[in-house]
Order: sequence, then C-alpha cells, then structure tokens
Amino acid sequence: MPRIARNLADEQIYHIINRGNRRDTIFHDSLDYERFLKLLQEAKNKYKIKIFAYCLMPNHYHLVIYTSIGENLSLAMHFINSSFVRYYNKKYKLSGHLWQGRYKSFIVQKEEYLLTLLRYVEANPLRAKIVKDCIDYKYSSAYNRVKNIDNSILNEVPIILPNNWHTFINEDENNTDLDYIRNSIERQSPLGDENWQYMICKKYGLESTLRPRGRPRKDSI
Repeated sequence: MPRIARNLADEQIYHIINRGNRRDTIFHDSLDYERFLKLLQEAKNKYKIKIFAYCLMPNHYHLVIYTSIGENLSLAMHFINSSFVRYYNKKYKLSGHLWQGRYKSFIVQKEEYLLTLLRYVEANPLRAKIVKDCIDYKYSSAYNRVKNIDNSILNEVPIILPNNWHTFINEDENNTDLDYIRNSIERQSPLGDENWQYMICKKYGLESTLRPRGRPRKDSI
C-alpha cells in the first residue's frame, strides 16, 4: 500500500504502532523495556503529549496518545524511535535499521472506539499467549492501571472505564471489534464509526485508506 501522508492533526487521539525490522525482536531484556518506557516518559514531558495506554511486545509496540498539536506528536515519536535506536545499536554493537519502517498512526474516535482500542492494546500479551492474566505483563499499561501503581507515564483517560477493568480486559474480545481494529491497521485508516471516518478522511486527505482491502490477517499486531 502506498505511504500515507504524515500530517498529524491537532487535538486528536492516535493509535501508534511500530515493529522491528523483519519482525525481529527489539526488546531482549528488562533493561530494553525500561529504557523505552523512560524515553516515553521523557517525550511526554518534553512535547506535552498525553499517554492513555501502551504495550511493549517483544517485537513491536502499541501506544495510545493524545496531542493538542500534531507536530508535537511527530517530534515525540522521532525522539523516542531515534533515541532507542542509538541505545540499541550501542548496547548490541550493531548498525543499520532497527524498525521495520516509520511508525503507523491512526486517528481514533473518542467515544466507544477509544474504549475498544484501550482494551485491544492492553490485552495484547493475553492474545499472544505470553500471559494468562493481562496484569501479569509488566510492560503494558494494564499492569499499572489495574494495580493502581504510581505511573508518571500514564494520563487519565477522557472516558469512563468499566469498574471491573481487570475482568473486562481478560475476557474474550469480540471478533467484530478485533476485525475492525485490524482493518484500521491494515488500511492505515481512522478508527471510528462510518460517518466519523468519512468526515475525518475528507478533512485530512485520507480517503484512500477507506478503499476495501479484504479481510485482515489474523496475525495482525
């Protein structure tokens, strides 16, 4: 699929994804995860973004971020990705590309779809069968959110979460919801209801992302 123009919009919530080149592992030990989280916190403070969720998997990551200024998010992601590459190459005595490419970003509708996305991101380790309980995975925001651990990375989400969030994220996800999010990832399209999607795509020149591309891959991240 052709590259989508990188014009990040103001006052929007984004689902952001990046993965290792050739799907290679990018987080090998706890120090790697912790370094990335430290960079995430630094970027939050430096570029005034709000972080609603994150999940660092061995070969990719998911972020849910709000930015009042689109350019600030672009600068934040450049800071995070480039800083981690420098750390990684120095530690492992490597050179060249670490990431598969530039990160992908998708505008998210705040209402029902943000709730669905937060669950999708925080349940990632469960779907991958890395853990049997989402809060057993230390490098996801679920760990901090459910255990009520002081976490200077996370911001309060702008929606009301279910009181039983722990149970909610551990339950089987609706296949329709999974397909909808995976289609957003495959097409690089905004995540929301149909009318909202068309409005956002027309406003930001993303109409090409709404063209049918078939059923998403089941191993989509």
